[in-house]
Amino acid sequence: MTGRAMARYWIGVDGGGTATRVRLTRPDGEVLGAADSGPSALGQGIDQAWRNVSEAIERAFRAADVARWTPDECAIGLGLSGAIVAAQNRTFLRAASRFERLALANDAFTALLGAHAGQPGAIVIAGTGSIGEAIRANGTHISIGGWGFPIGDEASGAWLGMQAMRETQKAVDGRAPRGALVAAVQAITGDTREALLVWGEHAGQHAYGSLAPLVFDTEHVDRYAAELVSAAARAIDEIAVALDPEGALPLVVSGSIGERLRPRLALPVRARLVEPAGDAIDGALYLIREHLSPAKESDDAR
Repeated sequence: MTGRAMARYWIGVDGGGTATRVRLTRPDGEVLGAADSGPSALGQGIDQAWRNVSEAIERAFRAADVARWTPDECAIGLGLSGAIVAAQNRTFLRAASRFERLALANDAFTALLGAHAGQPGAIVIAGTGSIGEAIRANGTHISIGGWGFPIGDEASGAWLGMQAMRETQKAVDGRAPRGALVAAVQAITGDTREALLVWGEHAGQHAYGSLAPLVFDTEHVDRYAAELVSAAARAIDEIAVALDPEGALPLVVSGSIGERLRPRLALPVRARLVEPAGDAIDGALYLIREHLSPAKESDDAR
């Protein structure tokens, strides 16, 4: 890192299990272009993540009508799902080594930075996966949940989809009724034991997440679907309380599933909700700004 003055382009990256979003800016914050590409969750493969991040960056430059640029002109802040795992973090940084000015953090942390403009606050994100993050008043950073698919990530799209598939398997066995949710799942996966086994053999986090909308679509006529939606809301409540037991921090609940569940959260949790100051890309740009700050560079040089 040699300072923000030498970075002509600042790039914010938000990458998860479904997509990668990139915003290309000047150091003063002027937006030049934006683009997206496929998933860049590190747990789905480092090569895939770097390929999709690179593709989104290239597209952002094309959107900005910048034909010629070099890595040494860029400063990149990335919030990527899975960067919380140190080994995955290191492997990705090696893959991205042509960029010298680069700061990488978990996507939930950059979402937290963006949501509260770097100030104390809490966030629960429930999208394809789920996690809670907070910066407390004393500066302490805490993470709750986010243990990953398939064992954790309660209230996420993948979690909802997996529960729906389990109910579908039980229905095929005759251990559960074939309600509206099961019928909706079978319309996608097939309705035989063999079809379900083949679908499950190839399914990953994203595929299970794609089943989550069926739970919301059928909850008004399917008791099990309604119970799943309620369980997901309670899981978000639990994460929010664990992040901030005193209830003193402003709270953002985001993500495709989190946004749908906000009206169903417990009243004390809803009372803490605020609108986010910015998004995860804002947080990624904040991350690289902090990384290039004179104080940080002085610390790095020691």
